[in-house]
Amino acid sequence: MLIDWQAFRLTIELALVVSAILFVVGLPLAYWIAFSRWRWKFLVEAVVALPIVLPPTVLGFYVLIALGQHSPFGRWWQSMTGHTLAFTFSGLVIGSVLYSLPFAVQPFAASLSAVDSRLLAASAVLGASKFRTFFRVIVPLSVSGLVTGITLSFAHTMGEFGVVLMVGGNLRGVTRTVSIDIYDHVQSLEYAEANRLALALLAFSFAVLAIVYGINRQVGRQIGRRMWIPWTAK
Repeated sequence: MLIDWQAFRLTIELALVVSAILFVVGLPLAYWIAFSRWRWKFLVEAVVALPIVLPPTVLGFYVLIALGQHSPFGRWWQSMTGHTLAFTFSGLVIGSVLYSLPFAVQPFAASLSAVDSRLLAASAVLGASKFRTFFRVIVPLSVSGLVTGITLSFAHTMGEFGVVLMVGGNLRGVTRTVSIDIYDHVQSLEYAEANRLALALLAFSFAVLAIVYGINRQVGRQIGRRMWIPWTAK
């Protein structure tokens, strides 16, 4: 039996969409976590990190309930579109975003908070706004962490199982990802096919991580060189 490339295509598409959403949503959240002085900030951090310790089936169950007909949001969505979000690709995206949120936000926040505060103070003294400082100072110095967060969220989404199964089920061409396909083969005692899929997913994930970490290493060297030259010129 050949590899189900349809499941691979769907999985990669899901991972790309989720990574893009997490970059847009996770970066402002990470910035707030990194620089906010709110007393109860740790509660927000705990909520963001909850998917790391929460069993995927538990999170998937509550997401399924939230997207179904028995929730206000689910009923509103069905009245607007004529169908529920459960067992659809859009539902998979919502569940995957929630499940992969800490894998993007935490590296983002760690990288943003590591920026030298003296550079931020210098930018403020020179009259730069917070918006300009963010894009001209903070983001360039946090590229390594941002790339890491995007990569981890992408790789984590590629290997999701529990949330995907609970929210999307197993609809071929719609919600059937590689992890679900592997599970089906194991359930049918088709270990050769499962092994073939698992090896393909392992090779793909390793290649993505190797490329990203290689790029991160080069970017880190360039940033370090740019930061070192001005100091030695003083």
